[in-house]
Amino acid sequence: QMTFGSVFLGNVPLHEGVHRCAGQIYGYKGCVRDFQVNNKELFIIDKALGGRNVENCNVPICDYHPCHNGGTCTSDAENWFCECPKLYSGKLCQFATCDENPCGNGATCFPKSKRDAVCLCPYGRSGILCSDALNITQPSFSGTDVFGYTSFLAYSTIPDITFYYEFRLKFQLANHHSSLQDNLIFFTGQKGQGLDGDDFLVLGLHNGRVVYSYNLGSGTATVVSKPLDLTLNIHVIHLGRYLQNGWLKVDDQKNKTVSSPGKLVGLNVFSQFYLGGYHEYTPELLPKGSRFKNGFQGCIFDVQIRTSMNQEFKSPGTPEGHPNSGRSVGQCKDSPCSLIKCRNGGKCVEGGSTVYCECPIGWKGAFCTETVSVCEPEHHPPHLCKRGSTCVPLPNGYTCHCPLGTTGTYCEQG
Repeated sequence: QMTFGSVFLGNVPLHEGVHRCAGQIYGYKGCVRDFQVNNKELFIIDKALGGRNVENCNVPICDYHPCHNGGTCTSDAENWFCECPKLYSGKLCQFATCDENPCGNGATCFPKSKRDAVCLCPYGRSGILCSDALNITQPSFSGTDVFGYTSFLAYSTIPDITFYYEFRLKFQLANHHSSLQDNLIFFTGQKGQGLDGDDFLVLGLHNGRVVYSYNLGSGTATVVSKPLDLTLNIHVIHLGRYLQNGWLKVDDQKNKTVSSPGKLVGLNVFSQFYLGGYHEYTPELLPKGSRFKNGFQGCIFDVQIRTSMNQEFKSPGTPEGHPNSGRSVGQCKDSPCSLIKCRNGGKCVEGGSTVYCECPIGWKGAFCTETVSVCEPEHHPPHLCKRGSTCVPLPNGYTCHCPLGTTGTYCEQG
């Protein structure tokens, strides 16, 4: 970035900014940052055959806000660089892993690193890129993954739930330690702003007990079971509500009842019926009193609902038993890792139908088959090129391409 008087580049006069005044021709006065010819960048000083009256531009590069995607620009008299936020890379923080989304069939792409992505598969799909069809008869949920997403199924809004409902379901826990702490089983309600007056209906697990709560708009009613008998392989839940009065029965425990506070008697919910988790990245948008930190871990099956004592129990969804959407839901007792072979010491990680390879140091790619270049941020140990310089890999090692005003093996000298 330089200040110029009269300037020629490649023996071609630079007419931009030149004007005639009283018979005199004045050269361009100002700063030139980047110079490109036919989309190829020319290093102004390195390629120049000669020049005069050229000095460092006194306008700091960071005044031009060059960094993209929330990057922070840092500069001194001779150098500048962009400190990129997580998941972005490049000189200007212009690259994100999911810009060229490799995931198919409506999967959620999440940048596992600056180079690799993970595909969080939608309902009915599995595999590294979610390209494999998956038949689900007993859904398996993986809780909250390392990226902060829960696995879930979303069914159409349950009609006629205002004054009466009954639910029956069975579940099998995947891990007794983590799946009993604070885990959502199902939810429907008003999203709102998490206010006390938001209507909702929620079922979950907390400290080894089943928790059933609802809010009709005038306060939350909660009933908590006794601790689950962990010698049982499958647990059975039956719950319901008529007007303000609710009840819960878990396995062979005695029926427990509760009555909601206030005078309101109707449950007004507008959301879909969420099973196993929630579609938001975090649960903070759920109404206050209905929040569980993690999604369910294990299998949930035989979910049935009725909204009148005279009705038959039915599965949720329209058509019956069919969810509208879902994420990272697998088939109970099936392992997607059985179909994946991670190479070079990579570890297969699965969450419901989502599967990916966790690569050891020095390897990358979907199956850990690509080596990490010495110039890439993931390389261990990292290269020594100073900030603002460009690391260029060589057949044996690397070299540092220094920006204007720096020199030395690693561009460490002014």
